[in-house]
Amino acid sequence: MRIPWRRRPRVVRIGNREFVAAGLREHLWEDLYHRALTISWPKFFGAAIAVFLTFNVLFALIYQIRPDGIANENPRGLLGAFFFSVETLSTVGYGDMHPQTLYAHAVSSAEVMLGVGGIAVLTGLIFTRFTRSRARIIFSRYAIVRKIEGKSTLMMRAANTRLNLVAQASARLHLIRLHTSPEGFQLRRIEDLKLVRDRHPVFMLSWNVMHVIDEASPLHGVTPEELEASEAALLLTIEGVDSTTWQPLIANYQWGMGEVRWNHRYVDLVRPCGDDSYVIDYTTFHDVLPLDEESV
Repeated sequence: MRIPWRRRPRVVRIGNREFVAAGLREHLWEDLYHRALTISWPKFFGAAIAVFLTFNVLFALIYQIRPDGIANENPRGLLGAFFFSVETLSTVGYGDMHPQTLYAHAVSSAEVMLGVGGIAVLTGLIFTRFTRSRARIIFSRYAIVRKIEGKSTLMMRAANTRLNLVAQASARLHLIRLHTSPEGFQLRRIEDLKLVRDRHPVFMLSWNVMHVIDEASPLHGVTPEELEASEAALLLTIEGVDSTTWQPLIANYQWGMGEVRWNHRYVDLVRPCGDDSYVIDYTTFHDVLPLDEESV
């Protein structure tokens, strides 16, 4: 019988509602590679050091079964066997201490094979963690609904904080809400929201992603109260290629209805400097202001 190693509940957030996963058991050796890539750097190195020390202590105990197997052991006993194991497992082999019996040669040969494999795995994990592409894309804390060219428009703001070119940038926007069929069957329906522009040729600074709420929109004629009652959420996904590393990027963000501001506008990010240059001020990136009644 396998014993679960972690019983901490896993939480998934959709909109303003959290879902706690129950009945899932995680075991130590399941999806170990994914855990090694997703834990923090301190935890990663802490786990690597713990595994390294554990293996060396185990091999030191194995060497001590035949205490005369290590020549020039210094200091004598378990501590000397531990240091000899470190030299063997890491394939350093300073040469002062060496195996002198068949038993010690057999154990050290097995340890060298384990050490070579372990170093290869650790090097691969560190390389993958360093080279794994991460999107440095931020999203506005609030989505807004306002009129643009006389049409009610849903808008959210995104920005590339690396300030390099994200090539082939594309965006997809989805509405997730609870739907009840005439038979009383409930399900979360995912509906696509058509964007005014779903591609950005030069995504280097910011991007205002917009969806017009017209007759073809799933949001047409729906009040904020109805959306709140249906536990609606907006999910925006942006994909592209990092022009520096030429690796694919993906970032997403979701807004619950409590994070949608109706008849508001974003504070302008860009302002002129007076010398034919402009300042883009990210300190106001999340700021929104109510629209004047005349402009609504």
